Parts: sequence; C-alpha cells; structure tokens
Amino acid sequence: MIEIQEYNDSWEVCYNLIEQILQDNLKKDILRIEHVGSTSVKGLCAKPILDIDVVIENIAIFPEVVAVLGAIGYYHQEEWSFEGREAFGRRDDLVPWTADKHKQIWMEHHLYVCTKDSEELTRHLAFRDYLRSNEKEADEYGKLKLYLARTSKTRQAYAAGKNEFVSSILKKVLRSK
Repeated sequence: MIEIQEYNDSWEVCYNLIEQILQDNLKKDILRIEHVGSTSVKGLCAKPILDIDVVIENIAIFPEVVAVLGAIGYYHQEEWSFEGREAFGRRDDLVPWTADKHKQIWMEHHLYVCTKDSEELTRHLAFRDYLRSNEKEADEYGKLKLYLARTSKTRQAYAAGKNEFVSSILKKVLRSK
C-alpha cells in the first residue's frame, strides 16, 4: 500500500538536519545539496520519504564521496544507479550516523549523488521548481497522487501512473530553457 500524507513541516526540518551532517562530512567534495521530490514542495502531499541529491563537480571524485558516505552509514546501490545519478541505501534507521552520544532515528530518505551536469539532476530541479511556483499544478499533482495511492496495486503502478503528468511538466519547463 502506498502511504500519502498531507504536507508536514517536519520534512523540511529533517532535511535541514541531514543536509548539515552531509555538508559537515563531505565538505570540499561537493558543490551543493538539494532537497527534491514532493516533500520539498510546501503544501504538497507526499510519501513521507525525503529525496536528497548531493551534487558533485564530476565523477572523478565519486570514490572519495562513496568512502565518506560509507563512514556515516550509507552504501552505494549500484543496481539502482545510472549514468549521472548514483543511489545510496542506509545501513539502519540511525543513518546518517553522527558522533553525538544521542542517536537519532531519521525519517526514511533516498540519497543520490549526481554530477552537476546530470540530466536526472536537471529534471529533479526543474520539476521541483515548477511545482514550487505553480500552485494549481502542484494541487493537481497532489490529487493525482492521492488517487493513485488508493487505486494502484503496486508501487510500480503508482509510479507509472504519475509518468504522464511529470513528463508533460518537464516538456513544458525544459523546452523553455
């Protein structure tokens, strides 16, 4: 079953905390970190899962990034990766691990490392930015997601049901650039 929740301010709070840990650990190896996906759009209902893109200059520094992320509990998921976007899983619910004595259980999140010229990064940012500035379409997208969550029998069917809407927005936005 797909769980869709109304927008929750705690998503941004959690993202900001994770972003700071990633920044503190990756330091010089990254250009920036982006909160993408539906949880990054205020007011939009979403699966309560953060999508985070770590942006690097080029793939040459990727091995260093893998090592640093490994030290805080992430592991490279090659089977979910493709050119320009590398996926990472978490070893447990405490990832990212911190040096604090107080251990935090983090909300579920997907972590990706993207090169700055990655097509996937471009799509993530274009779609997010469009929904952030177009409340009507964000509303439509939310209604579609709620409908699909009720009627889809699998996660794949849910994702496939969103494809036409997402593609139409991306065509509109990327054509204008």
